[in-house]
Amino acid sequence: MTSDRTGAAGTPDSAKPGTGTTEPMAAARIVEIRTRIDEIDRTLIELWQERAELSREVGATRMASGGTRLVLSREQEILERFRSALGADGTQLALLLLRAGRGPL
Repeated sequence: MTSDRTGAAGTPDSAKPGTGTTEPMAAARIVEIRTRIDEIDRTLIELWQERAELSREVGATRMASGGTRLVLSREQEILERFRSALGADGTQLALLLLRAGRGPL
C-alpha cells in the first residue's frame, strides 16, 4: 500500500529529504544546484563583509580629514546603480549595503 500522507511542507513522506521530490534524477539535480547556491551565498557573505569594512574605512578617513560623515550624492549613485540593474529589490539591497557600511541614519 502506498502512502498519500504529506510532510510538514506539503511534500510526500517518501520525498528525498530537503528536495521535495521522490524522482531520483530531479532530487540529484536539486542537490547539485543547491550546492552551487551555497557556494554563491558564501561568496556573497564574504563580499558583503569586505564591502562594509571598506565603506567604514572610507567614512573614517573622510571624517578624520574634516569631511562629512556621508556623501549623499555617492549614496544616490549606488542606489541608482542597483535600481537600474535589479529594479525595486535592487534599491532595497543597496539600502542594506549602505547601512552595513555606515550604520543607520
